[in-house]
Amino acid sequence: MEMFKHLLVPTDGSDLSESTVRRAVSFAKEAGARITFFYAQPDFPMPIYGEGALIDPTTPEQFAKASAQEAAAILSKAKAHADLAEVAAVTDTEVNEVPYEAIINAASRHGCDLIFMASHGRRGLASLLLGSETQKVLTHSTIPVLIYR
Repeated sequence: MEMFKHLLVPTDGSDLSESTVRRAVSFAKEAGARITFFYAQPDFPMPIYGEGALIDPTTPEQFAKASAQEAAAILSKAKAHADLAEVAAVTDTEVNEVPYEAIINAASRHGCDLIFMASHGRRGLASLLLGSETQKVLTHSTIPVLIYR
């Protein structure tokens, strides 16, 4: 059986995501695979005008800087798990308002042969089955997707 050699592991820093990172690392170790950890940074939210609008004092620049810092923290934590297990790993991040597209693009860019992801992420509470981004990755990915529950 052909084993997977390069996993893309999207992470968002949530508890579920952390356990997925740990599982992906042990999966990669057993398979002799390497990992690219990926974090999709949100795009700057457009202000909503009118009654009840939230006044957000941050500028797009401040938002981008905070988002990049969050990405770096989440990704370095994931990479530390891989380093500890002696699994080769790199990290990557991209700003994209469509996370599933960012995930599929990253897998393609890095030549990954498996996307290993959680069944839902931070926005998964509203979804009863699979998180919407996970569902979209499954629908649109041309490479295998392993869903960790």
